[in-house]
Amino acid sequence: MAARPIPRLVPKVPRGEGSTPPTTLVAPPIVGAEPEDVSRAQRGDLRAFERLYRTHVSRVAGLVRRMMGSEHAPDVTQDIFVRAWQKLGTFRGESAFGTWLHRVAVNVVLQRRASLRTERERFVSDEDTLDDMPGRHRTDHADIDVERAIEKLPPGARAVFVLHDMEGFTHEEIGELMGVTSGTSKAQLHRARMILRGHLTR
Repeated sequence: MAARPIPRLVPKVPRGEGSTPPTTLVAPPIVGAEPEDVSRAQRGDLRAFERLYRTHVSRVAGLVRRMMGSEHAPDVTQDIFVRAWQKLGTFRGESAFGTWLHRVAVNVVLQRRASLRTERERFVSDEDTLDDMPGRHRTDHADIDVERAIEKLPPGARAVFVLHDMEGFTHEEIGELMGVTSGTSKAQLHRARMILRGHLTR
């Protein structure tokens, strides 16, 4: 079976925060039309896939930004949607499309992290890295930038914090995704919370 062509109508995620869907000439998706768009996209309809992209790009970009930092968010987000297009044939409708896409996104993020040499040993136990986490410099602003604080967490602790506290994964699911035990996931979550608490209250 021939490989699905990579879509060319999906616009790039804008540089910067990556939290706002790009503007195109395509009309906004109609509420309740997503299952039909998924079906059309599975048959090769690029316009339908672009509507799905516009619906979900903000959440996907936010996940990538929190787990990998703003620097990698545009390219990795684009990679996620390319992977989703290539794997659309495996979506059977047993869950919501957004749930399926979220799993695809997490897998792509973890693969990219591995390729960037955020190796498993650093995730499992690097007490020095965790303890040497620098505090926030005092400023005259009262508001705390939580997103930037999360980005400063060590990679493993940040991944667990985002997946568990922000995305709702269980420790068992995180352990399976990350290739570690659920106990390690719990320990890293505790570390992440302690680091953030100390960092944000200084």
